[in-house]
Amino acid sequence: MINRRSLVGMAASLPAIGTCRVAAQEAGLLRELVVDLSGQPDNLTPATSYSTRDWSIIHSIYDSLVDFAPDGSILPQAAEVFESDDAITFRITLREGMTFHDDSPVTTAAITRNVEHIQGASSQISSLYSVISEVREIDDLHAEIICTEPSPWLPSQLAVWGVLLPEGFTERSLATAPIGSGPYIFESWEQGSAITLVRNPEYPLGTPKGDPMAERVVYRFVPEPATRVADLSTGLAHIVEDVPADHLGGIERAGHIAVSSPVVGTSFIRIATDAAPFDDPRVCQALNHAVDVQTIADTLVSPEAMRLASFFPDARGLGFNENLAPFAFDQDLSRALLAEAGYPDGFETHAQISAGSRTDILEAISAQLEEVGVRVTIETAELAAFNQDWPNPEAPALRYATWRPMYDPYTFVNLVVKSDGYLSRYANPAVDELIATAATEPDEGTRNDYYAEIGRELQSSPAAIYLWNLVTNFGVSSTIQGWTPRGDEYVLALRRLI
Repeated sequence: MINRRSLVGMAASLPAIGTCRVAAQEAGLLRELVVDLSGQPDNLTPATSYSTRDWSIIHSIYDSLVDFAPDGSILPQAAEVFESDDAITFRITLREGMTFHDDSPVTTAAITRNVEHIQGASSQISSLYSVISEVREIDDLHAEIICTEPSPWLPSQLAVWGVLLPEGFTERSLATAPIGSGPYIFESWEQGSAITLVRNPEYPLGTPKGDPMAERVVYRFVPEPATRVADLSTGLAHIVEDVPADHLGGIERAGHIAVSSPVVGTSFIRIATDAAPFDDPRVCQALNHAVDVQTIADTLVSPEAMRLASFFPDARGLGFNENLAPFAFDQDLSRALLAEAGYPDGFETHAQISAGSRTDILEAISAQLEEVGVRVTIETAELAAFNQDWPNPEAPALRYATWRPMYDPYTFVNLVVKSDGYLSRYANPAVDELIATAATEPDEGTRNDYYAEIGRELQSSPAAIYLWNLVTNFGVSSTIQGWTPRGDEYVLALRRLI
């Protein structure tokens, strides 16, 4: 098994896939499984998909070379072997006999197509693939990904965006009729209503991602939380996501299963420090002291949500430092810092949130900021516009956001915190230096230390109001057995064996 924390010098291979399990799995298949998502995917094009809504569908249709295990380690998925000695050359052996949904064979050319797709796209993450100089296709099953420098973070990116693409795909087919090699086959997309998938009968059992649970899966788009909960109660849905904390007890009283599961992700209010008054670190510290984060988390999110000291959510990901204490809730200190920075009477500002996100959370935070004199006007933007506004100097300086997965924080810190990051409105030379050093450090323990140091720097000069580790609340029908939530928050109709 290849471990994310000790990648260099190790090899990984999938366990043997036993055919004796096929009949039992077939007998246990549901005819149909309905999942209520809180909204429609933004799109299904891998290079420009950034949300768990997108990824829940994409990773049902496609397989990546590798996947995340529950503990955050990297396991081979479409790869049978994935190994590296130096984090520069990654050697890959694909599983034999895999086919795409159009019955064409999966070969190493699919890896090349993925890399070219990402590198050539107008995407927030294209720069992450710029380190790949070549995909060397040795034969149909063996390949090497060659990087220009040590890139120990690359497997974590491949787990998200490294999906295998068939020959002849087009931008239109990716968006409207995707063909992958994953556990489910795309059937239809009724815009604004539902996406329907059907089981791939050729999908091998026993992969790290898991085994299909149903012959047909319908992802319905249901924005209203109360409606999702009602769907579960009436049997219209079997799994419902994003359940408000105050509905969990009702789900259990109705005889169903309420699940509150920590996600390897982070919740925060991004502060644009390139604009006054937020260019003064004392102001950013004051905002962190002004908010009773833990009480808001306990009341509106989950008892599993814990106030964070910086962005890093828990020990499953790099950079988490259990000895680094979060900002104390101290509104007197907050007022003193604001006065010291020249704002004894506070100031007015704006905060942006994406449509469908938890407005009640931002309202609660804004109310506490107002208690120290920071008066916040909340603006709502559609998801696509919200994603485009990250680097926009005309956009509100504050924005409520979440980010997952954070198993390896390379993507997040390079995009959001690094001074020249695609999504960044923050600059700190000390953080930039640590980010650059961590990016090429092959030893996982040393990389972890660098990211922990970034966390300490981000307290001295905050890039956000740090909130809590993400927690996902699900309602699951009592008729469903064997489904468990994932740490990356993808909602996949699969039973995992690991």
